[in-house]
Amino acid sequence: MKTRDQNPLPKSPKTKPWGAFLYRDYRFLWVTLIASSIVVWMRILGTAQWLLDETGSAYMVGLIGVVQLVVQVPVTLWAGTLADRVDRKRLMSFAHAATSIALLTLGFLNWQGLLTPALIYTGIAITAATHMLASPARSALVPIIIPERALMLAASTDTASSNAAAIAGPLIFAFIAVTQDLTAVFFLAGSISLVSSMLPQLIRANGMATGHEHKKGEKPSQIQQTKDGFSFVSKHPILPGLFLLDGGITTASFYREILPVLALGLFAGGASATGFLGAANSAGAIFGSFIALMLVGFRAKGMLVLYASFAYGFFLFGFGTATTLWFGVLMIALLGAADAVTVAVRQTTVMLTTPDHMRGRAFALMILAAQTANNVGTIWVGTWAGLIGASNTMVMGGVISIVATALIWWFWKPIREFRSKDSKEPSSS
Repeated sequence: MKTRDQNPLPKSPKTKPWGAFLYRDYRFLWVTLIASSIVVWMRILGTAQWLLDETGSAYMVGLIGVVQLVVQVPVTLWAGTLADRVDRKRLMSFAHAATSIALLTLGFLNWQGLLTPALIYTGIAITAATHMLASPARSALVPIIIPERALMLAASTDTASSNAAAIAGPLIFAFIAVTQDLTAVFFLAGSISLVSSMLPQLIRANGMATGHEHKKGEKPSQIQQTKDGFSFVSKHPILPGLFLLDGGITTASFYREILPVLALGLFAGGASATGFLGAANSAGAIFGSFIALMLVGFRAKGMLVLYASFAYGFFLFGFGTATTLWFGVLMIALLGAADAVTVAVRQTTVMLTTPDHMRGRAFALMILAAQTANNVGTIWVGTWAGLIGASNTMVMGGVISIVATALIWWFWKPIREFRSKDSKEPSSS
């Protein structure tokens, strides 16, 4: 079965930071990523703004997180198994089309004055589910269209692009909301998602997973395949340690959702300080992605993620001890950079060490672990900030991050020893 044959390989892409864009199919995946990431931010901000405008209740806005969490956990597991059972390109197209229908419906209902909080939450649930439905399928397609030696280029480019979309999405939302209204926001987001639904069909690589673990004609149930995915990841020599490291550090330090609390507690700042910190973090993450691009040739990928995790802990400690806003902005930018390197390496490791027929499930479990850590981390950091103060909470998080990294380094030998290798270029047709 041909996969990369239809996607001729350029020469020596690993020497070029833009190397991933030299692959035709990746360019379509990249545009899909940018578009869907912008749509996510427009949906998040649009629904939150509508709820706040119509109800005036911060509690009603906060329920968005509850709705997303309840929906995303089971859907992510289901999506990972689906990505290993059905055509991944069709799955992506279906998910983006469903997102488009949901957002266009919200826009139409708001235009007609028929939108209610219950319908908003329904739209949030649908779009959160469809976003998670597409994510493992897209991630599992990357190693099919990019050779092993260039996978970290793709992972780093994805990370940088997602962070760029995290800046562009809110700016687009603000411009449309101010110059038009929320109806226009929903309509534009739905239209972008509709375009995204068409792009996967332009990819030439085969969308079906290859090398299935079952015999021909004996396809296991989806429940059994989900269990098999858990079993594979749990027995994997590297992935549990990486997921555990990420979960431990994130739980002890997740700051993005409560930046207003940290801005006030550390620098006695308001919305402007929050904005500076948030923008610096995203800019730092983009910079970190370029650092990862420069380190594509660094074969000791396991040690690279450990080095970045140690750096993250020290930067977090520095952020907690910052006494001026400018130093805090610098530290949170460096935090974003270190985090971006670890994300790129984790994604690359999953691609390199997971067979194609398991990649959807492996990526789904990585996403699920990260999301769970984000939600628990928000509660953890928020609670401790209230008990011991924002500064002490960040310092404690830095210490925990450094200790956790040291423990993983000491006890998880396969991570220390993991080396990537250059793969031979497959012949092009």
